[in-house]
Amino acid sequence: MIPKAFSRGSSSLVLGLLLATFAASAAFAQTREASSSGELLDRVAATVNDGVVLSSELDEQMAIVVDRLRAQKVDLPPQNVLRQQILDRLVLQELQMQRADRAGIKVSDETLNNALNDVAESNKIRLADLPNALAAQGIDYASYRDNVRKELAMQILRQRDVIARINVSPREIDQFLDRQKKLPSEGNEYNVSHILIAVPQAASPEQLDDAQKKAEDVYQKAVAGEDFGRLAIANSNAQTALEGGSLGWRKGTELPTFLGEAIAGMKAGDITKPMRTPSGFHIVKLNEVRGNAQVIVNQVHARHILIKTNELQDDATVEQKLVSIRDRILNKGENFAAVASVVSEDPGSAAEGGDLGWAGPGTFVPEFEKTLSQLQPDEISQPFRTQFGWHIIQLLGRRQYDVTEDQIRQRAFAALRESKADEETELWLRRLRDEAYVESKL
Repeated sequence: MIPKAFSRGSSSLVLGLLLATFAASAAFAQTREASSSGELLDRVAATVNDGVVLSSELDEQMAIVVDRLRAQKVDLPPQNVLRQQILDRLVLQELQMQRADRAGIKVSDETLNNALNDVAESNKIRLADLPNALAAQGIDYASYRDNVRKELAMQILRQRDVIARINVSPREIDQFLDRQKKLPSEGNEYNVSHILIAVPQAASPEQLDDAQKKAEDVYQKAVAGEDFGRLAIANSNAQTALEGGSLGWRKGTELPTFLGEAIAGMKAGDITKPMRTPSGFHIVKLNEVRGNAQVIVNQVHARHILIKTNELQDDATVEQKLVSIRDRILNKGENFAAVASVVSEDPGSAAEGGDLGWAGPGTFVPEFEKTLSQLQPDEISQPFRTQFGWHIIQLLGRRQYDVTEDQIRQRAFAALRESKADEETELWLRRLRDEAYVESKL
């Protein structure tokens, strides 16, 4: 099966995003064509500002979601409930696309093709074979491309409007690291599901009371043994509702902030009482816990000299210059660092004598890493070319290193930002919805 690329739940990069459904049938495209008399052959399911959600879109998504839930052996809620959940999602997608259009967000063909190539590679096929692979599943390639482009635009929009605006201060990082001693282990991963009973931003006491009563009712059903996924599909206002509320596997540091201490005291199968946050009442189930092994990487310590070509120095001239420099260091005893500080054109390392520090896999471009891998300690490479210019490298050493401790502060920053992302996205989506004109035709 071709996966639903960029779907929710598995990666911190896409946490909080709407699930994009990429299957699109030829029949759907046909229903949107005008008849010979000029009459539109499709009904409007909802008016969204100056746009619409068509009944054919709703029917298509309904069929896809029902098929997926049945394949997962999830009990389906009543049709009208499921249909309303899907319509709500399509309305939010339409609102995001309208906002992306107003912001001038465009996804280039190159970016789109790179994304599709990732899909193809993940299925161990060539990009050229992707249309046929999709056609075998009854999916129209042109519609698939269009939906991937929309999902990428929504990702860019969320990055701009939500992620980029999340502030993490040094003090928050310090406090976060202190709290880690009392919170779920950084070495563990947690499979979590949740249900959100949303409340409006300016909710009245009556609305708050109704939401709290509904949350308590759903919680009682959950602890009584009703299927949590089915309850989420029928009741949750979160963007994970149609996935049965699943947040997928997350490290302890990647869980939403309000969940941390609750999860720390839970066992697999436990369900929290409703928890109040600005977006509403959350009911959380811990499905499973697993350990995460320590990560040891092979690192290299190297220094280099970079010289770039220009109008006065072609490739042959620069290469010969580096040959001469290498000879002076090896045979005349000149100091590599001293020479690098004078002649290297790498602004990041020249002042440090060309020293690149300890680096793990993937730090350098492939040509650079390949040359490094062939060197012995203290050996200096022959000149070679990368996209940045011509280099010579001296390998200073190799080691195995535990990157977890070395990068703990950087991970703390990323985790804090990620823990805020879900809640901020829900609030952002609620604002989009509250500020929009939406009229349902169901």
